[in-house]
Amino acid sequence: MTDPALRLGTRRSALAVAQSTRVADAIRALGRDVELVIVVTQGDLSDAPLTSIGGTGVFVSALRAALHEDEIDLAVHSLKDLPTQLEPGLTLAAIPSREDPRDALVARDGLTLGELPAGARVGTGSPRREAQLNALGLGLSVVPVRGNVDTRVGKVTSGELDGVVLARAGLGRLDRLADITETLDPLQCLPAPGQGALAIECRAVDGDLVQLLGALDDADTRACVTAERSLLAALEAGCSAPVGALAEVVEGVAGDELSLRSFVGSVDGSAELRRSIVGTVEEASALGIRLARLLLDDGAADLARPPDPAQADGSAPSAAADVQHTAPDLPEQHT
Repeated sequence: MTDPALRLGTRRSALAVAQSTRVADAIRALGRDVELVIVVTQGDLSDAPLTSIGGTGVFVSALRAALHEDEIDLAVHSLKDLPTQLEPGLTLAAIPSREDPRDALVARDGLTLGELPAGARVGTGSPRREAQLNALGLGLSVVPVRGNVDTRVGKVTSGELDGVVLARAGLGRLDRLADITETLDPLQCLPAPGQGALAIECRAVDGDLVQLLGALDDADTRACVTAERSLLAALEAGCSAPVGALAEVVEGVAGDELSLRSFVGSVDGSAELRRSIVGTVEEASALGIRLARLLLDDGAADLARPPDPAQADGSAPSAAADVQHTAPDLPEQHT
């Protein structure tokens, strides 16, 4: 008897469907049929700022509820959207090979950041990106923006904005790399923890499925995102400033090593900390914790912007929204 098709839960955005389709194709290559099941989340139904409706977790909770209620067998998330705390009863069965984690600029007239004139309006929904763009000292006017990739890029083509900053991986999954006018060097703008990576989640009790999905796991990617998310989790208790992090497996004297870089800064760009650490791949989680402690010892907690009364009406993202129990960026529909 043929096994029934696996029900893969996905959000309805074009990007979510595109990345879920890639995972479905990879599972089919393992010999198991898959069907996509659209799950509508609270975040998909609201145009309100994420800070006013519960942060990026609203894009994850509906998929997890569907798993718990056996409405789907597995779910695909952008890893940067996932809370750093594990969900009881569920497991991250696979983290496939990561795509390019860097941020990218889509600007008018093919311009780069350095070519945009002072006062140019650059849109982003991420306090992390806002902080690092302001820290560059280019005199840009960073403005909040929400919406899917088409909406954001459309604000550039219409002339409403001079540029927008998005995740390169999301543009790639939508076959829109040609829109990019500059891929940002991590020295300028470190990505969100987990950016560019996908997470495949299922019920922990479904042993056969956990084993099947394990074939899609990439050990290097899992080590890198483990270090980044460990850093984020350790910072959450003592820091509410925007955070960027990027881990890479590099060749060391005695073999492969894990290099982890981080950014913590004030949203207005007036202060920032950039620190790095190197360790073994096997100690990925501990490496993130050690770097977080270094950042806190160096004053990371003092970089949070005081609450702005204007936030009461949800007029713009706050610094505190960038580090809660979720990775510090807007989810993939709002990359």
